[in-house]
Amino acid sequence: MISPVLPSYNRAKLSFVKGEGSWMVEADGRRFLDFASGIAVMSLGHGHPALVKALTDQANALWHTSNLYVVPQQEALAERLVEHTFADTVFFCNSGTEATELAVKMTRKYWADSDTPERTTILTFEGAFHGRSIAAISAAGSEKLTKGFGPLLPGFRHLPFGDHDALREAAQAPDVGAIMVEPLQGEGGIRTLPDACLKGLRDLCDEYGLLLIFDEIQCGVGRTGRLFAHEWAGIAPDIMMVAKGIGGGYPLGALLATEKAARGMTAGTHGSTYGGNPLGCAVGVAVMDEITKPGFLEEVRQKAGFLRQKLEGLVAAHPDVFEAVRGSGLMLGLKCRAPNTDIVAAGYDEAVLTVPAADNVLRILPALTITEEEIAQGINRLDAAATAVSRKIAAA
Repeated sequence: MISPVLPSYNRAKLSFVKGEGSWMVEADGRRFLDFASGIAVMSLGHGHPALVKALTDQANALWHTSNLYVVPQQEALAERLVEHTFADTVFFCNSGTEATELAVKMTRKYWADSDTPERTTILTFEGAFHGRSIAAISAAGSEKLTKGFGPLLPGFRHLPFGDHDALREAAQAPDVGAIMVEPLQGEGGIRTLPDACLKGLRDLCDEYGLLLIFDEIQCGVGRTGRLFAHEWAGIAPDIMMVAKGIGGGYPLGALLATEKAARGMTAGTHGSTYGGNPLGCAVGVAVMDEITKPGFLEEVRQKAGFLRQKLEGLVAAHPDVFEAVRGSGLMLGLKCRAPNTDIVAAGYDEAVLTVPAADNVLRILPALTITEEEIAQGINRLDAAATAVSRKIAAA
């Protein structure tokens, strides 16, 4: 008999009842060091006082009005995002997948209004993850995401990750209108697109008149030590998807765009019942205000350096379990020799939470507010987990 909750997740036998900063409390009372952050969602940790206040204050005032009316909290958050990014305008939704849907629509509308409606193809890359809707899985193209869900949405051409010749050739096709890419792949195995490649993408798009779309759903909102990951390369996209960390745990997504890219999105072309609701945007404002405080991102970079150093030591101590450290900022991954799911499970036994990814990678995604002391505790627990896995390997 099917469970009341659709069994589409392979869940661990853990049930958490409380969160405190970088810690989660299981129903049996055990305290887990959270190196997962709800898959890069809890940007400011669990129960951050500024977010709790923003949410409760707004909940006591007004929850929902719809987008038939002006939403002051939505305008306040949009103003902050425009102030601190390349964007001229923002659309609010509830998830990264919804932001991806609008990125596709905006691209098609841009070219339709440019009298070249045939330019509907978006170039994407192997290993990508842009969400779970039909458009999003069609964009990613992997068998794992798409098997059994055909027919897929046309309009995407998938390219090998890092194949510059294939990219340049594909960009010249007359039906191509945009390139969509994650500056740092998360689900794909913490694979970083080097700054030189990001600059090359911007130059390529400018050369052929294409829109450049960045997916910063997982790598954005301070996770790499800059507000958004592409800033390290000194370039900007035309369109960008944002979610996860922007809500600090509240379901919130956004699509950021330049005025030029968004020119076709006039009244009636897109909408959302819940998107940009007062509750979500009030929390989003609080998140932005915390992350853009002077010194906050500098501290993230310092802690990221400390975490990376500790992870490198873990790799050196367990060469039979780990192979290398990947990633940027507080979005790091351990390329594993042992099965990454075995290490995740061993971590549960040591009360530390991590996230598996493709290419046998273990994701380390702590809250941006984690302390160095907590990082050290988490590393000690991962060390114990790796030791347990090593013993199993030796006994096999």
